[in-house]
Amino acid sequence: MEKVFLIKTTNRAEAVEKLFGKFIHSSFKGKKAIVKANYNSADPFPASTHIKTLEAIVRQLQKAGSEQIILAERSGMGVTDKVLEKMGVTELSKQLGFETTVLDELGEDDWVRFKSSVPIHWARSFMVPKALVEADKIVQTCCLKTHRFGGHFTLSLKNSVGLVAEYAADEDYDYMRELHSSPHQRHMIAEINLAYKPDIAIMDAIEAFVNGGPERGKKVSPNVVLAASDRVALDAVGVAILRHFGTTEEVSEGRIFEQQQIARAAELDIGVKAASEIELEPLDAESRDFAESIKKILENEG
Repeated sequence: MEKVFLIKTTNRAEAVEKLFGKFIHSSFKGKKAIVKANYNSADPFPASTHIKTLEAIVRQLQKAGSEQIILAERSGMGVTDKVLEKMGVTELSKQLGFETTVLDELGEDDWVRFKSSVPIHWARSFMVPKALVEADKIVQTCCLKTHRFGGHFTLSLKNSVGLVAEYAADEDYDYMRELHSSPHQRHMIAEINLAYKPDIAIMDAIEAFVNGGPERGKKVSPNVVLAASDRVALDAVGVAILRHFGTTEEVSEGRIFEQQQIARAAELDIGVKAASEIELEPLDAESRDFAESIKKILENEG
């Protein structure tokens, strides 16, 4: 069983602190930690990571004794450094003393080609930052939202797209064009996650887009924050939350584990293979009722 922890709150600092407490703090001491947030565009939460969520994560890493903290990002709907500046990340990095790496600005030697041991849908595989491969610890934080451009939803699995090179420095090839034009797009999204495993993935679902997305859409307020080390389990719970509030036809169709991102990730052993392998654990009494309603949706998976 893989646990997904849930707390119902609007206090991001408190939520992140309590969720971090469910993981081993001492394992971060003296380590280099990479943080992957969601800054695909300069649009406000839930399109992008809330600055208070990022601040809370960095503070918890510092409290745990991380020697180096690096936020790594590539925006798909904006110029990355401008997006980070507009969203307050650049200023926050100066205040708290963590680094930011704009992946678009990396040189040829800063990327490595992922070598898969199993067949994948990427024609030339894909490139990920060398820093990601060399990191001691990885923390990912995603939003809860639908995606109208083919992904269907963009949670922790799809958040990994922002770690892949758009172009390879040593060849004339557009990896994002391949991804977004492929009939296998959702399978390819899942396959990116073979390249790394986060120690903690945190989903800020205080607000969510239940249609539209990724940069704008119809908003609801689940007022929950979740965390897991298993991205498939976390995304399955995220889809259940979207269904709870009423969402798009694509996200509502069939069983959760038949959704292509989740099904492919499960097939590749990136995470759990069925809803029955997920244990949704509320962190307090106030969170229990909402957790129970989401559990019922997961239980209907059969």
